[in-house]
Amino acid sequence: MTRTQILIIAAMVTVFAWSAVMAVLGYLAAVATLAPALGLAVQQIASVGRPQSESVPRHRSEAVEDKEGRAS
Repeated sequence: MTRTQILIIAAMVTVFAWSAVMAVLGYLAAVATLAPALGLAVQQIASVGRPQSESVPRHRSEAVEDKEGRAS
């Protein structure tokens, strides 16, 4: 495992452990309130773990004139 993978796993375990402790202690309202933030944290951590692909240059589309002769 690479260092990055270890850090990603450690971050995910920390976030989910904190959520589980809050739920066990009876702070379900806090967990429910913070669920979107936890979801975003998971999404961001997962995006760091994925290999970045090279962007493919897109072809520029030519301006097309409408019925009145204006380019859009």
